Amino acid sequence: MPAEETPAAPDTYEGGLRRVARVVLLDPDDRILLLHGHEPDDPADDWWFTPGGGVEGDETRAEAARRELREETGITDVELGPVLWRRRCSFPFAGRRWDQDEWYYLARTARAAAGAVGPGLTELERRSVAGARWWTCEELTRAHETVYPTRLAELLRTLLDEGPPAGPVTLDTEIV
Repeated sequence: MPAEETPAAPDTYEGGLRRVARVVLLDPDDRILLLHGHEPDDPADDWWFTPGGGVEGDETRAEAARRELREETGITDVELGPVLWRRRCSFPFAGRRWDQDEWYYLARTARAAAGAVGPGLTELERRSVAGARWWTCEELTRAHETVYPTRLAELLRTLLDEGPPAGPVTLDTEIV
């Protein structure tokens, strides 16, 4: 079945603390891939975020990170590294509140092409993800757009300067 005919995965989040795996994907030039999202009914209410999503069934967070990256970007040629950061967050989206426990995995790809939104988006994601873009650390530092996590430019600079932390760093809880 061609990608454009692939049925959208259902949106299964029903509240509670959602276990999430996110990917800090870097290309050979140390640019980070971010997705451009917005409220489904209000494209002006927008932000940038790392690929990733909820853990499904009995998959591990690492398995969820790889699956989400494939579904959201089509990128499969990655080296999945350690968990860099952990954070709890709570935010309104699509008419409800989402409470998440997020783990951010480092990943590298040899792909340097512009990111494209992948074919495996859920119906909700299809209505709320506008595209993808590779960002340099300097571009993130100067950005006036909303980016999540909010300290991503600082976190990326530390990662590029010092390498991955010895163990996951717990970020401040973000409540929007």
